[in-house]
Amino acid sequence: MIFVINCGSSSIKFQLMDPSSEKVYLKGLAENIGSNRSLIQYEGKQELVPDMDYQGILSKILALLSPFHKDLTAIGHRVVHGGEYFSESALVTQDVLDKIKSCIPLAPLHNSANALGIETCIKTFPKLPNIAVFDTAFHASLPKHAYLYAIPYQYYTKYHIRRYGFHGTSHRFVADAAKDLLTMHSKLIIAHLGNGASVCAVKDGKSVDTSMGFTPLEGLIMGTRSGDIDTAVLPMLAKKTGKSLDQLLEMLNKQSGLEGISEISGDMRLLEEKAEQGDHQASLAIEMFCYRLAKYIASYQVPLGGCDALLFTGGIGENSSTIREKVVGYLPHFTIDTSIHAKLKRGASGIISAKDSPFIAVIPTNEELLIAKDTDRIQKSL
Repeated sequence: MIFVINCGSSSIKFQLMDPSSEKVYLKGLAENIGSNRSLIQYEGKQELVPDMDYQGILSKILALLSPFHKDLTAIGHRVVHGGEYFSESALVTQDVLDKIKSCIPLAPLHNSANALGIETCIKTFPKLPNIAVFDTAFHASLPKHAYLYAIPYQYYTKYHIRRYGFHGTSHRFVADAAKDLLTMHSKLIIAHLGNGASVCAVKDGKSVDTSMGFTPLEGLIMGTRSGDIDTAVLPMLAKKTGKSLDQLLEMLNKQSGLEGISEISGDMRLLEEKAEQGDHQASLAIEMFCYRLAKYIASYQVPLGGCDALLFTGGIGENSSTIREKVVGYLPHFTIDTSIHAKLKRGASGIISAKDSPFIAVIPTNEELLIAKDTDRIQKSL
Protein backbone atom coordinates (compact mmCIF):
# COMPACT_ATOMS: atom_id res chain seq x y z
CA MET A 1 0.00 0.00 0.00
CA ILE A 2 1.03 3.58 -0.67
CA PHE A 3 0.03 6.45 1.62
CA VAL A 4 -0.53 9.70 -0.29
CA ILE A 5 -0.55 12.94 1.69
CA ASN A 6 -1.23 16.46 0.44
CA CYS A 7 -0.33 19.05 3.09
CA GLY A 8 -1.96 22.39 2.25
CA SER A 9 -1.65 25.64 4.12
CA SER A 10 -4.73 24.98 6.29
CA SER A 11 -5.85 21.53 5.14
CA ILE A 12 -4.47 18.02 4.69
CA LYS A 13 -5.85 15.50 2.19
CA PHE A 14 -4.81 11.87 2.49
CA GLN A 15 -5.42 8.48 0.87
CA LEU A 16 -4.13 4.97 1.43
CA MET A 17 -4.29 2.94 -1.77
CA ASP A 18 -2.96 0.07 -3.83
CA PRO A 19 -1.77 1.77 -7.03
CA SER A 20 -1.96 -1.47 -9.03
CA SER A 21 -5.62 -2.26 -8.33
CA GLU A 22 -6.42 1.43 -7.65
CA LYS A 23 -8.32 0.28 -4.54
CA VAL A 24 -8.56 2.94 -1.82
CA TYR A 25 -8.41 1.66 1.77
CA LEU A 26 -8.52 4.95 3.65
CA LYS A 27 -9.44 8.45 2.49
CA GLY A 28 -9.85 11.63 4.44
CA LEU A 29 -9.49 15.35 4.86
CA ALA A 30 -8.47 17.66 7.69
CA GLU A 31 -9.50 21.28 7.23
CA ASN A 32 -9.63 24.64 8.99
CA ILE A 33 -6.46 23.60 10.81
CA GLY A 34 -5.56 25.79 13.78
CA SER A 35 -9.01 27.37 14.04
CA ASN A 36 -11.93 26.63 16.35
CA ARG A 37 -13.57 24.86 13.37
CA SER A 38 -10.69 22.41 12.82
CA LEU A 39 -11.86 18.89 12.01
CA ILE A 40 -10.76 15.56 10.52
CA GLN A 41 -13.10 13.60 8.24
CA TYR A 42 -12.49 9.99 7.16
CA GLU A 43 -14.54 6.88 6.38
CA GLY A 44 -17.81 8.69 7.02
CA LYS A 45 -16.60 9.89 10.43
CA GLN A 46 -16.05 13.47 11.51
CA GLU A 47 -13.90 14.43 14.48
CA LEU A 48 -13.78 18.01 15.74
CA VAL A 49 -10.32 19.01 16.97
CA PRO A 50 -10.70 22.74 17.74
CA ASP A 51 -7.52 24.81 17.86
CA MET A 52 -5.26 21.77 17.36
CA ASP A 53 -2.05 22.83 15.61
CA TYR A 54 -0.74 21.46 12.30
CA GLN A 55 1.71 19.05 13.94
CA GLY A 56 -1.01 17.61 16.16
CA ILE A 57 -3.34 17.06 13.19
CA LEU A 58 -0.56 15.32 11.25
CA SER A 59 0.10 12.99 14.19
CA LYS A 60 -3.59 12.07 14.45
CA ILE A 61 -3.77 11.34 10.71
CA LEU A 62 -0.66 9.14 10.76
CA ALA A 63 -2.08 7.24 13.74
CA LEU A 64 -4.94 6.12 11.48
CA LEU A 65 -2.38 4.03 9.56
CA SER A 66 -1.73 1.68 12.52
CA PRO A 67 -4.00 -1.14 11.24
CA PHE A 68 -2.24 -1.05 7.85
CA HIS A 69 1.36 -0.59 9.01
CA LYS A 70 2.60 -4.04 7.96
CA ASP A 71 1.34 -3.49 4.39
CA LEU A 72 2.57 0.09 4.00
CA THR A 73 5.53 0.29 1.59
CA ALA A 74 6.06 4.01 0.92
CA ILE A 75 4.66 7.51 1.40
CA GLY A 76 4.02 9.91 -1.47
CA HIS A 77 3.89 13.66 -0.89
CA ARG A 78 2.43 16.38 -3.07
CA VAL A 79 4.94 19.24 -3.06
CA VAL A 80 3.76 22.47 -4.66
CA HIS A 81 7.06 24.07 -5.67
CA GLY A 82 10.24 22.41 -6.86
CA GLY A 83 11.75 25.57 -8.35
CA GLU A 84 14.23 24.81 -11.11
CA TYR A 85 15.62 21.84 -9.18
CA PHE A 86 13.14 19.11 -10.09
CA SER A 87 11.82 17.99 -13.46
CA GLU A 88 10.40 14.73 -12.07
CA SER A 89 9.37 13.08 -8.82
CA ALA A 90 12.20 12.30 -6.40
CA LEU A 91 13.10 10.09 -3.45
CA VAL A 92 13.38 12.36 -0.43
CA THR A 93 16.96 12.65 0.84
CA GLN A 94 18.35 15.40 3.03
CA ASP A 95 19.50 17.20 -0.12
CA VAL A 96 16.01 16.98 -1.67
CA LEU A 97 14.42 18.19 1.58
CA ASP A 98 16.86 21.12 1.74
CA LYS A 99 15.94 22.10 -1.83
CA ILE A 100 12.21 21.90 -1.02
CA LYS A 101 12.83 24.24 1.92
CA SER A 102 14.90 26.58 -0.25
CA CYS A 103 11.76 27.02 -2.42
CA ILE A 104 9.67 28.21 0.56
CA PRO A 105 10.05 31.89 -0.51
CA LEU A 106 8.44 30.92 -3.85
CA ALA A 107 5.45 29.21 -2.16
CA PRO A 108 5.64 30.17 1.53
CA LEU A 109 2.34 28.71 2.73
CA HIS A 110 2.49 25.45 0.80
CA ASN A 111 6.16 24.41 0.74
CA SER A 112 6.58 24.97 4.48
CA ALA A 113 3.57 22.69 5.08
CA ASN A 114 4.89 20.15 2.55
CA ALA A 115 8.29 20.07 4.30
CA LEU A 116 6.64 19.63 7.70
CA GLY A 117 4.59 16.73 6.37
CA ILE A 118 7.70 15.02 5.00
CA GLU A 119 9.69 15.49 8.22
CA THR A 120 6.81 14.19 10.36
CA CYS A 121 6.39 11.09 8.18
CA ILE A 122 10.13 10.38 8.31
CA LYS A 123 10.09 10.58 12.13
CA THR A 124 6.95 8.44 12.41
CA PHE A 125 7.97 5.80 9.85
CA PRO A 126 11.78 6.01 9.67
CA LYS A 127 12.15 2.83 7.59
CA LEU A 128 9.73 3.84 4.82
CA PRO A 129 10.85 5.73 1.70
CA ASN A 130 9.23 9.12 1.13
CA ILE A 131 8.70 10.34 -2.43
CA ALA A 132 8.10 13.98 -3.40
CA VAL A 133 5.85 14.62 -6.42
CA PHE A 134 6.10 18.24 -7.55
CA ASP A 135 3.31 20.41 -8.99
CA THR A 136 5.88 22.37 -10.97
CA ALA A 137 7.88 19.42 -12.33
CA PHE A 138 5.65 18.75 -15.35
CA HIS A 139 6.25 22.32 -16.53
CA ALA A 140 10.05 22.03 -16.39
CA SER A 141 9.89 21.39 -20.15
CA LEU A 142 8.64 24.92 -20.91
CA PRO A 143 11.02 26.70 -23.32
CA LYS A 144 12.79 29.78 -22.02
CA HIS A 145 10.84 32.12 -24.27
CA ALA A 146 7.64 30.83 -22.64
CA TYR A 147 8.69 30.99 -18.99
CA LEU A 148 10.61 34.28 -18.78
CA TYR A 149 8.99 37.62 -17.93
CA ALA A 150 9.98 40.71 -19.92
CA ILE A 151 11.63 42.39 -16.93
CA PRO A 152 15.37 42.98 -16.43
CA TYR A 153 17.11 39.63 -16.93
CA GLN A 154 19.10 40.07 -13.73
CA TYR A 155 15.94 39.42 -11.69
CA TYR A 156 15.74 35.97 -13.19
CA THR A 157 19.42 35.17 -12.59
CA LYS A 158 19.49 36.66 -9.08
CA TYR A 159 16.03 35.86 -7.72
CA HIS A 160 14.69 33.11 -10.05
CA ILE A 161 11.67 35.22 -11.01
CA ARG A 162 10.04 33.37 -13.90
CA ARG A 163 6.89 31.46 -14.76
CA TYR A 164 6.79 28.03 -13.09
CA GLY A 165 3.24 26.80 -13.64
CA PHE A 166 1.17 24.64 -11.30
CA HIS A 167 -1.44 21.85 -11.40
CA GLY A 168 1.28 19.83 -13.13
CA THR A 169 0.25 16.55 -11.49
CA SER A 170 -3.31 16.92 -12.80
CA HIS A 171 -2.24 18.01 -16.30
CA ARG A 172 0.18 15.08 -16.51
CA PHE A 173 -2.47 12.58 -15.37
CA VAL A 174 -4.97 13.83 -17.97
CA ALA A 175 -2.36 13.88 -20.75
CA ASP A 176 -1.53 10.23 -19.98
CA ALA A 177 -5.22 9.27 -19.80
CA ALA A 178 -5.83 10.86 -23.21
CA LYS A 179 -3.69 8.16 -24.81
CA ASP A 180 -6.30 5.55 -23.90
CA LEU A 181 -9.30 7.65 -24.95
CA LEU A 182 -8.23 9.43 -28.13
CA THR A 183 -6.71 8.39 -31.45
CA MET A 184 -5.07 11.83 -31.86
CA HIS A 185 -3.25 13.03 -28.75
CA SER A 186 0.07 14.65 -29.68
CA LYS A 187 -1.27 18.24 -29.40
CA LEU A 188 -3.44 18.68 -26.32
CA ILE A 189 -4.96 21.68 -24.59
CA ILE A 190 -5.98 20.76 -21.04
CA ALA A 191 -8.28 22.96 -18.95
CA HIS A 192 -8.07 22.12 -15.24
CA LEU A 193 -11.05 24.02 -13.81
CA GLY A 194 -11.79 24.15 -10.11
CA ASN A 195 -11.50 26.78 -7.41
CA GLY A 196 -7.98 27.09 -8.82
CA ALA A 197 -7.88 26.92 -12.61
CA SER A 198 -5.19 26.65 -15.27
CA VAL A 199 -4.71 25.73 -18.92
CA CYS A 200 -1.78 23.73 -20.25
CA ALA A 201 -0.53 23.15 -23.79
CA VAL A 202 0.94 19.63 -24.04
CA LYS A 203 2.92 18.54 -27.10
CA ASP A 204 4.04 14.90 -27.40
CA GLY A 205 3.49 14.43 -23.67
CA LYS A 206 5.42 17.53 -22.56
CA SER A 207 4.15 20.84 -21.23
CA VAL A 208 5.10 23.69 -23.57
CA ASP A 209 3.04 26.49 -22.03
CA THR A 210 0.69 27.02 -19.10
CA SER A 211 -1.40 29.86 -17.73
CA MET A 212 -0.18 30.02 -14.11
CA GLY A 213 3.12 31.78 -13.57
CA PHE A 214 5.47 32.74 -10.75
CA THR A 215 2.55 32.01 -8.42
CA PRO A 216 -0.89 30.45 -9.00
CA LEU A 217 -2.35 33.98 -9.23
CA GLU A 218 -1.52 34.46 -12.92
CA GLY A 219 -3.77 33.34 -15.75
CA LEU A 220 -7.44 32.44 -15.64
CA ILE A 221 -10.18 33.94 -13.52
CA MET A 222 -10.60 31.55 -10.57
CA GLY A 223 -12.83 31.10 -7.54
CA THR A 224 -11.24 33.88 -5.49
CA ARG A 225 -8.13 34.74 -7.57
CA SER A 226 -8.17 37.55 -10.12
CA GLY A 227 -5.96 35.91 -12.75
CA ASP A 228 -4.23 38.28 -15.19
CA ILE A 229 -4.34 41.94 -14.17
CA ASP A 230 -2.47 45.11 -15.14
CA THR A 231 0.11 45.51 -12.34
CA ALA A 232 -0.37 49.29 -12.45
CA VAL A 233 -3.74 48.70 -10.76
CA LEU A 234 -1.98 47.91 -7.47
CA PRO A 235 -0.22 51.27 -6.84
CA MET A 236 -3.39 53.08 -7.88
CA LEU A 237 -5.48 51.07 -5.41
CA ALA A 238 -2.83 51.60 -2.73
CA LYS A 239 -3.21 55.37 -3.12
CA LYS A 240 -7.00 55.29 -3.30
CA THR A 241 -7.61 52.83 -0.43
CA GLY A 242 -4.55 53.27 1.79
CA LYS A 243 -4.04 49.50 1.75
CA SER A 244 -0.58 47.94 1.82
CA LEU A 245 0.84 45.77 -0.95
CA ASP A 246 0.34 42.69 1.25
CA GLN A 247 -3.33 43.60 1.77
CA LEU A 248 -3.86 44.12 -1.95
CA LEU A 249 -2.22 40.79 -2.80
CA GLU A 250 -4.50 39.18 -0.23
CA MET A 251 -7.44 40.79 -2.04
CA LEU A 252 -6.27 39.51 -5.43
CA ASN A 253 -5.86 35.97 -4.06
CA LYS A 254 -8.82 35.63 -1.71
CA GLN A 255 -11.48 38.23 -2.53
CA SER A 256 -11.36 38.47 -6.32
CA GLY A 257 -12.17 36.17 -9.25
CA LEU A 258 -15.70 34.78 -9.39
CA GLU A 259 -16.38 35.88 -5.82
CA GLY A 260 -15.21 39.42 -6.43
CA ILE A 261 -17.21 39.90 -9.62
CA SER A 262 -20.41 38.23 -8.43
CA GLU A 263 -20.25 39.53 -4.84
CA ILE A 264 -21.91 36.21 -4.00
CA SER A 265 -19.44 33.33 -3.99
CA GLY A 266 -16.46 31.74 -5.71
CA ASP A 267 -18.41 28.47 -6.01
CA MET A 268 -19.42 27.96 -9.63
CA ARG A 269 -22.33 25.68 -8.66
CA LEU A 270 -23.96 28.44 -6.65
CA LEU A 271 -23.29 31.02 -9.36
CA GLU A 272 -24.95 28.84 -12.00
CA GLU A 273 -28.02 28.57 -9.75
CA LYS A 274 -28.09 32.34 -9.19
CA ALA A 275 -27.61 33.03 -12.91
CA GLU A 276 -30.60 30.82 -13.73
CA GLN A 277 -32.61 32.91 -11.27
CA GLY A 278 -31.65 36.06 -13.17
CA ASP A 279 -28.79 37.42 -11.07
CA HIS A 280 -26.86 39.77 -13.37
CA GLN A 281 -23.53 39.70 -11.54
CA ALA A 282 -23.51 35.90 -11.29
CA SER A 283 -24.10 35.74 -15.06
CA LEU A 284 -21.35 38.29 -15.64
CA ALA A 285 -18.85 36.32 -13.52
CA ILE A 286 -19.61 33.14 -15.49
CA GLU A 287 -19.30 34.92 -18.83
CA MET A 288 -15.97 36.51 -17.87
CA PHE A 289 -14.65 33.13 -16.66
CA CYS A 290 -15.57 31.41 -19.94
CA TYR A 291 -14.34 34.25 -22.16
CA ARG A 292 -10.90 34.41 -20.48
CA LEU A 293 -10.59 30.63 -20.67
CA ALA A 294 -11.54 30.55 -24.37
CA LYS A 295 -8.94 33.21 -25.18
CA TYR A 296 -6.22 31.12 -23.51
CA ILE A 297 -7.34 27.97 -25.32
CA ALA A 298 -7.27 29.75 -28.69
CA SER A 299 -3.81 31.19 -28.03
CA TYR A 300 -2.34 27.79 -27.09
CA GLN A 301 -2.75 26.59 -30.64
CA VAL A 302 0.32 28.76 -31.33
CA PRO A 303 2.88 26.77 -29.27
CA LEU A 304 1.26 23.51 -30.37
CA GLY A 305 0.97 24.33 -34.07
CA GLY A 306 -2.69 23.33 -33.99
CA CYS A 307 -4.77 21.20 -31.64
CA ASP A 308 -5.75 17.54 -31.66
CA ALA A 309 -7.92 17.71 -28.55
CA LEU A 310 -9.36 20.04 -25.94
CA LEU A 311 -9.70 18.27 -22.57
CA PHE A 312 -11.77 19.43 -19.58
CA THR A 313 -10.96 18.29 -16.04
CA GLY A 314 -11.23 19.44 -12.41
CA GLY A 315 -14.42 19.98 -10.42
CA ILE A 316 -15.92 22.52 -12.83
CA GLY A 317 -14.48 20.99 -16.00
CA GLU A 318 -15.77 17.52 -15.13
CA ASN A 319 -19.20 18.48 -13.83
CA SER A 320 -20.46 21.65 -15.51
CA SER A 321 -21.89 21.08 -18.98
CA THR A 322 -22.96 24.74 -19.01
CA ILE A 323 -19.39 26.00 -18.67
CA ARG A 324 -18.06 23.57 -21.28
CA GLU A 325 -20.69 24.67 -23.80
CA LYS A 326 -20.11 28.37 -23.14
CA VAL A 327 -16.34 28.04 -23.56
CA VAL A 328 -16.57 26.01 -26.77
CA GLY A 329 -19.14 28.47 -28.08
CA TYR A 330 -16.40 31.12 -28.17
CA LEU A 331 -14.01 28.89 -30.15
CA PRO A 332 -14.09 28.71 -33.96
CA HIS A 333 -13.63 25.21 -35.42
CA PHE A 334 -14.59 23.50 -32.13
CA THR A 335 -18.11 22.08 -31.84
CA ILE A 336 -19.81 20.00 -29.16
CA ASP A 337 -22.24 17.25 -30.17
CA THR A 338 -25.10 18.30 -27.90
CA SER A 339 -26.87 14.94 -28.09
CA ILE A 340 -23.77 13.11 -26.81
CA HIS A 341 -23.00 15.87 -24.32
CA ALA A 342 -26.48 15.65 -22.80
CA LYS A 343 -26.01 11.95 -22.07
CA LEU A 344 -22.60 12.33 -20.39
CA LYS A 345 -23.02 11.78 -16.66
CA ARG A 346 -21.51 14.27 -14.21
CA GLY A 347 -17.94 13.31 -13.40
CA ALA A 348 -17.73 10.71 -16.19
CA SER A 349 -15.15 10.64 -18.98
CA GLY A 350 -16.09 10.73 -22.63
CA ILE A 351 -15.69 12.36 -26.04
CA ILE A 352 -18.27 15.11 -26.58
CA SER A 353 -17.12 16.68 -29.87
CA ALA A 354 -19.02 16.77 -33.15
CA LYS A 355 -17.59 14.86 -36.15
CA ASP A 356 -16.20 17.94 -37.91
CA SER A 357 -14.47 19.27 -34.77
CA PRO A 358 -11.13 18.53 -33.15
CA PHE A 359 -11.66 16.12 -30.26
CA ILE A 360 -13.29 17.62 -27.17
CA ALA A 361 -13.36 15.33 -24.16
CA VAL A 362 -13.97 15.24 -20.42
CA ILE A 363 -11.35 13.31 -18.43
CA PRO A 364 -11.68 13.22 -14.62
CA THR A 365 -8.36 13.87 -12.94
CA ASN A 366 -6.88 11.73 -10.17
CA GLU A 367 -3.79 13.40 -8.74
CA GLU A 368 -3.63 11.03 -5.76
CA LEU A 369 -3.44 8.01 -8.06
CA LEU A 370 -0.62 9.57 -10.08
CA ILE A 371 1.29 10.38 -6.87
CA ALA A 372 0.77 6.80 -5.69
CA LYS A 373 1.98 5.34 -9.00
CA ASP A 374 5.08 7.58 -9.02
CA THR A 375 5.79 6.63 -5.42
CA ASP A 376 5.36 2.93 -6.15
CA ARG A 377 7.60 3.11 -9.23
CA ILE A 378 10.42 4.90 -7.39
CA GLN A 379 10.32 2.76 -4.25
CA LYS A 380 10.42 -0.42 -6.37
CA SER A 381 13.57 0.85 -8.10
CA LEU A 382 15.46 1.28 -4.81
